Amino acid sequence: MKKGIRDYEIGETFDGFMLIKEVRKGTASNGKPFLTLFFVDSTGEIDAKLWDAKKEDEQTFAAETIVKLVGDVHEFRGQAQLRIQSLRPAQVTDGVKVADFLERAPVDKEVLQEKITNAIFEMENPNVQRIVRAFIKKYNDELFVYPAASKNHHAYVSGLAHHITMMLEIAKGLCDIYPQLNKDLLYAGIILHDIGKIHELSGAVATSYTVEGTLLGHISIMVGEIKEVADQLSIDSEEVVILQHLVLSHHGIPEWGSPKRPLIMEAEILHFIDLIDAKVNMLTRALEKTKPGEFTERVFALENRSFYKPIFES
Repeated sequence: MKKGIRDYEIGETFDGFMLIKEVRKGTASNGKPFLTLFFVDSTGEIDAKLWDAKKEDEQTFAAETIVKLVGDVHEFRGQAQLRIQSLRPAQVTDGVKVADFLERAPVDKEVLQEKITNAIFEMENPNVQRIVRAFIKKYNDELFVYPAASKNHHAYVSGLAHHITMMLEIAKGLCDIYPQLNKDLLYAGIILHDIGKIHELSGAVATSYTVEGTLLGHISIMVGEIKEVADQLSIDSEEVVILQHLVLSHHGIPEWGSPKRPLIMEAEILHFIDLIDAKVNMLTRALEKTKPGEFTERVFALENRSFYKPIFES
């Protein structure tokens, strides 16, 4: 099996193709410009500095460009980084395509679709079910391709749908333990809470924030759209306001970008389910790159902590 960037150790030399995910400009202490290139393949990502960068380098090595790269893997501030030996854009004769370098959800698209469809079938409230079904129909193509974020958690192809289905699994268990939870509202909140990211993010390749996403954010975008869809379906009932509240409050607190604190039980539980799945995903990805008996790289989204990977097996 061909090695991905995640499989390379400090001191090894990488020689292969990668996709440029992001490019940042900088100025060195000697006053000369440089580029920080963030490379990705289907297993992970790594960055490298291109020193003494010229204007043509900025055009040649732009985001979404596949490159042939040779470089040494070394450690910089506790993280793996590439020291570039040679770099060139990929050519048609190299036979590589962007899709080859995109990390994907560990679950097939068809399975993700089936799980979300089954959750909608379980809904008993006709208004809630109709609104959720309308959104899935409207965004069916994008929902099963988009990532859930530009970085941190579920930042890969189909990451948004994967995040939703994992949250639904958690919710199903909680509803069995706590039958007082309204399953319809909890399931609907889970399916709808991040769909606004289809507007907020640019897509699965070199994911960045759109102008609309930067100025409005996925929460406010979705709250308005829930009302629009409900009006189109001629639904004017309390369920509409509750669904809007679930989306508005799912970040939990203002410091985390939540316009409202959760004020119904299902909104509170939705917030914690969202946190659980996001944290488990981030930790899993960090621990996959860590040997037993060692600590992970610092995880910025988890208070910049490093997590220990136990030696013993369960």
